[in-house]
Amino acid sequence: MNKDKLLKKLQNASQGNFFSIEIPKGNKEDENKIEELVKELEKEGRIKLRECIQREYSVYLHGIIKYASE
Repeated sequence: MNKDKLLKKLQNASQGNFFSIEIPKGNKEDENKIEELVKELEKEGRIKLRECIQREYSVYLHGIIKYASE
């Protein structure tokens, strides 16, 4: 997964500017990669993350899409 694919998933899961999505993970590396990508999107000002919950088989993300270009 890369930044653009993650942003696209967040846009598809959004209701207005808010998003809430659960992304399945295969292993610990997937979890770390998702966290890195989310941090990069936050630095770029594209999203504002309110909540990130690590679950056994997925990562739950909740926040606001600040800027989304198609």
